[in-house]
Amino acid sequence: MISFEFSPQQKQIKELVHWFAKHEMRPIALEADRLGRVPDEWLKKVNKMGIQLNTSSFSGGRPPSHSEGKKEKKEREGNRVAVIAAEELAWGCPGIALSLPGPGLGGPPIQSSGTPEQKQRFLSIFMKEEPRWGAYALTEPEAGSDASGIRTTARKVDGGYILNGQKIFITNGARASWVVVFATVDPTLGRAGHRAFVVEKGTPGFSATRVVHKMGLRANETAELLFEDCFVPNENLLGGEELYSANANQPSGFQVAMKTFDSTRPIVAAMAVGIARAAYEYTLDIVRSEYPKQGRLYYEAAALLAEAEQEINAARLLTWEAAWKADIGEPNAMEAAVCKAVAGNMALHVCAMCLELLGPVGLDGHLVEKLYRDVKVFDIFEGTQQIQRLVTARRLYAPYGVHV
Repeated sequence: MISFEFSPQQKQIKELVHWFAKHEMRPIALEADRLGRVPDEWLKKVNKMGIQLNTSSFSGGRPPSHSEGKKEKKEREGNRVAVIAAEELAWGCPGIALSLPGPGLGGPPIQSSGTPEQKQRFLSIFMKEEPRWGAYALTEPEAGSDASGIRTTARKVDGGYILNGQKIFITNGARASWVVVFATVDPTLGRAGHRAFVVEKGTPGFSATRVVHKMGLRANETAELLFEDCFVPNENLLGGEELYSANANQPSGFQVAMKTFDSTRPIVAAMAVGIARAAYEYTLDIVRSEYPKQGRLYYEAAALLAEAEQEINAARLLTWEAAWKADIGEPNAMEAAVCKAVAGNMALHVCAMCLELLGPVGLDGHLVEKLYRDVKVFDIFEGTQQIQRLVTARRLYAPYGVHV
């Protein structure tokens, strides 16, 4: 049975990260949004503190060693700690949270599918003094929600593969030291043709063509990547040839991508909860201090804010369930999809409601207006609302032999 009591580690992490979000992130949030970047000196300071948005577990900014991973069998709580920390970081500023140094979305596929040599080689760089980033490149101009339709190609040659194609909306893609890139060895094979590669920055034929200007999350870098006859050596094929040849009839590359979402969708849901909570708390303070206590508007606002609190708590519990199932080693694909769908939609509704309640206070240059712009993408990336419903429906109908 899942417990709602925080473990000592969870409580300590929550308090630490909330302090960091309040005192280090909030003071620079609006300026970072206006400038469209997080100051380099701030990132260097944070990197030394060891704070990051870790998409598999919150490890204080340092990936666990192989021996630590083997010992962690009694009770894992890394995924629960990760969603607790993600909520607090997003409460501080989601754009800055996604800009924190670390492996980012590229971490989970390397942790789950990389060879021991690849894990050591690509994850050890985050123990350096200078800030480093990793990235995850799946989305393409004509393959967003339908990840099975990617068209970036990987042609086998002596010693490796030649990649050609384009990726879009890649978080930290231009600054990343390496990017986990999904490509197909044969488009006619569909999912079975997918392979995952780790492409390092500076590789000939690999470039970031532009950084995208966005409505929200402006503080975070989002890039378009181009691969033009880009040679990637065999040792950068994630998991090695054995991963794919041992399961010749299975879509291993596609499974790597989907398995990543099972661990990252609860993180995204937790961030949506954090954004909604930030808007709700800010608006609640304004209503309490400035609305006439006996007026009709006060009671109407109170009723709306009570509804918001209920929705936030419900989404948080769904998120905790998905993280808990991952921690105890049970499949959580449906729970991850459900919490992502519910939290994203909830946060959109709460932020819009708060903006309406605030009126002129919520105009450009104020926290809730920024959160309203930031939150929209949380209903889109990591799988849209429609994709989450599809994932959920497939698992609901699977026991009855019905394909959705």
